[in-house]
Amino acid sequence: MELSQNMATSGLLLALVWLLAGCASQQPAPVIDRAAPVAQPGDQQVGGSSALAPGAIAPPGYYIVKKGDTLISIGLEHGQSYRDLAAWNNLDNPNKIQVGQQLRVKIAEPEAGAPVAIAKPISIPAAVETSQPVGSSSASPDTEMLKREPKGGKLPYSEEAMAKLQKPEPVSAIEIIPETRSAPVEKPVVKPAPAPAGDDAVEWSWPTAGKLVNNFVDGSTKGLDIAGKTGDPVQAAAAGKVILVSSALRGYGNFLIIKHNAAYLSVYAHNSRILVKEEQTVTKGQKIAEIGSSDSDQPKLHFEIRHQGKPVDPMKFLPAR
Repeated sequence: MELSQNMATSGLLLALVWLLAGCASQQPAPVIDRAAPVAQPGDQQVGGSSALAPGAIAPPGYYIVKKGDTLISIGLEHGQSYRDLAAWNNLDNPNKIQVGQQLRVKIAEPEAGAPVAIAKPISIPAAVETSQPVGSSSASPDTEMLKREPKGGKLPYSEEAMAKLQKPEPVSAIEIIPETRSAPVEKPVVKPAPAPAGDDAVEWSWPTAGKLVNNFVDGSTKGLDIAGKTGDPVQAAAAGKVILVSSALRGYGNFLIIKHNAAYLSVYAHNSRILVKEEQTVTKGQKIAEIGSSDSDQPKLHFEIRHQGKPVDPMKFLPAR
C-alpha cells in the first residue's frame, strides 16, 4: 500500500517537472511600443491629421490644440476668423479638432516695401518714311522731292545767257511728306508694395454711452464692462467687417467680433440682440447690437480691443469723454 502511494507521488512530481520545463522553453510574447511619435518643429499637420505628442512645440505660424480649445477660441486668441482657420487647415467640419492637432494660424505676408514689378506692353515703333535729300542723284521720279519748272527755249549765245544757264534753277514747290512718329517706349514701372495699416489707421469711438463699471486688467480682465439697460444700442467702435456672430464662448453670452485691419479687432459681448451678420461690412458708429445680460449677472456690454489676438487696454485707444 505504502509502495503504491510512493509511486503515485513520484509520478506526480515527474509530470510537474516536465510541465515546468516545457513552459520555460517557450519564447516571451513580443512587446509593441505604442508611444505617440514626437513631432518635429518643421512638421505641418492639417485638419484630419493625428494628434501630436504631449509637449510638442509648434513652429512659427502654427498652434497645437489644447484641451478645451475650439476653433472660435483659437481664432480669437490669434486675431483670425474661424472661417480662415478652417480654410487654411482644410477642415471640413470646424467643430471637429483634436487635442495635440497642429493648426496653421497665420499666413506669411510679403515684407513691407518689397518692390512689385508692373508689366506694361511695349509699343513697337512703326517704320519711318525717309526721303532723298535735295539734289541727290539717286532719287527716282517717284521719290524726287523737288518739282521744277519746264526749261525755256534756246537763247542766243552771250555771257549773260551762259551765266543764267549756270545758275541753279529755283524751287517752285516742295512736297512735304508727314513724318510718322510712334509712341515712346514705356519701361516697366516698379512700385513698392503697400505697407500694412498701422496703429493710427483705426479711428476708435465708444461703443455705448453707459457708465464704466470695470476696467481692463492685464492678465485678468480682458476688456471694459460698460453698464446699461437691456435694449440700449451697441455701436461699432470703428469701421470693419464682422467675422463672427456666436454664443459658443463661455462667459461671453451672445457676442460678435469685428475685424478692422490686419492687426486689430474688437469684441462685443452679453448682447440681448445682434443686428448684423458674419461677413457684413459695418461703419464706425453703426448700431450692431443691443445691450443684454446673456451669460452675465446684469445688463452690460463687455468690450475688448485685441492687437494680433492679444487683449490690450481699450482706454489707450478710445477718446476721452
